[in-house]
Amino acid sequence: MYKIAVMGDYDSIYGFAALGLETFPVNSQDEAEKLLTNLASGNYAVIYITEALAEQISSKIEKYKESLLPSIILIPGIAGNTGKGIEGVKKSVEQAVGSDILFSN
Repeated sequence: MYKIAVMGDYDSIYGFAALGLETFPVNSQDEAEKLLTNLASGNYAVIYITEALAEQISSKIEKYKESLLPSIILIPGIAGNTGKGIEGVKKSVEQAVGSDILFSN
């Protein structure tokens, strides 16, 4: 059975444990890169990563962009929303559908 993981700073992710998700607080870029590799090679189908952390390990995340699993989804942290998560979803939708469905006149 596949699992869901949440990576980021402790303050941003601790609430996800109440939803039954496995949380993995990280304190450094090196630690985050190793953890992402371990989670991706495990039984994790979805890995949520805070936008701030994702920016630090963007090259590592890029490795998994074309993979079916895991699906890596950026979420805002306690510092706020940088827009990177929405931008990623928008690009994925544009690629799948062929146009920007979020565009409004």
